[in-house]
Amino acid sequence: MTDRRLVLASIAGLFGLSALRWLKGSPAHAAEKFEIEKTEAEWRAQLTPQQYEILRNQGTERPWTSPLLKEHRKGVFACAGCDLPLFSSETKFESGTGWPSFYKPLDNAVGTTEDRTFGMARTEVHCRRCGGHLGHVFDDGPKPTGLRYCMDGFALNFHPGNSSAS
Repeated sequence: MTDRRLVLASIAGLFGLSALRWLKGSPAHAAEKFEIEKTEAEWRAQLTPQQYEILRNQGTERPWTSPLLKEHRKGVFACAGCDLPLFSSETKFESGTGWPSFYKPLDNAVGTTEDRTFGMARTEVHCRRCGGHLGHVFDDGPKPTGLRYCMDGFALNFHPGNSSAS
């Protein structure tokens, strides 16, 4: 009797994991070709485990954990995967959400795709050069765009200095 329960519990666990993978899905841009492409082993060697989980597996950091949340110097926020400048500090604002937020990316910096993982409809934001997942964009931001680019801080690097990169 105990053996049967163990087998049934194991099978149920496998079905649960399969269902979770199916719900999470894969990014819509997964088949897209990017300027910078690396093997998973190369990405793992380059990135920290947390960066890898976010940039390559569409993970999310816990809110309020990014050191970039309190970064207020002038400068540029770049992709942690390929160092492409993504956001100027001039567009960063305090959203109160626990993630670095911006109302506008730099020109030709990011791409977006529809994200329907976990049964929600959102717009995923990724680096246009390496495809790294950065976060999501919502339509509840400040003027002048009304957008909130809610970014995972661990997917970004900050470069202090001139913030008007294009």
